[in-house]
Amino acid sequence: MTDPVPVLFSYYRSTAAYRVRIALNLKGVNYTIAPVNLLTGEHREAAFRELNPQGLVPIYRDGDLTLSQSMAIMEYIDEAFPDGLALLPQGVPERARVRAFCNVIAVDTHPLNNLRVLKYLEGELGIASGARMTWYRHWMAEGLAACEAMLHKAGPGAFCFGDVPSLADICLAGHMFNAERFDCPLGKFPRVVARHEVAMAHPAFQKAHPLRQPDCPG
Repeated sequence: MTDPVPVLFSYYRSTAAYRVRIALNLKGVNYTIAPVNLLTGEHREAAFRELNPQGLVPIYRDGDLTLSQSMAIMEYIDEAFPDGLALLPQGVPERARVRAFCNVIAVDTHPLNNLRVLKYLEGELGIASGARMTWYRHWMAEGLAACEAMLHKAGPGAFCFGDVPSLADICLAGHMFNAERFDCPLGKFPRVVARHEVAMAHPAFQKAHPLRQPDCPG
């Protein structure tokens, strides 16, 4: 049976799922959330692996289409629902700059610091908590430094690349949630902090926040 509206398989604290929630909200898409508890291992169950062999969230299901990978999902949403705010700029160079910024976060930084990596460092390699946090904050600082430099070149605008939110602001939101959660120093990244504060005043970002999700313990 086809779902009446798109379904997002999500974990409230997943950075990648957070991105997709923001994108759906910005586009005004009506969707439902199917919570997946990563802490209890629901993502490793056979039924979930049928949806995504990687066993990762998010998964986006729209009719007969099932997609994984947050960046692919967000670009699909942007193209499948063309009305309303575009998540990428119109110009080819501008679109490339936004994608490059997103990749610093989603491709280069986040994969080093996600839950399965931290669990591997602890469980398989026996890395103590303090050393794991040193690892985490190091890579977070590396990524944020690159983002800060890119925003310096981006020029004026309330958001990362202009006066409307884009995929860049979406990716930054999840990244900053993690940075704040793990007490990463942010004093060297004033542009990053300023753009993030603007984005978090937007209702679409607020609605998607991890602590406002139905599976958040409260």
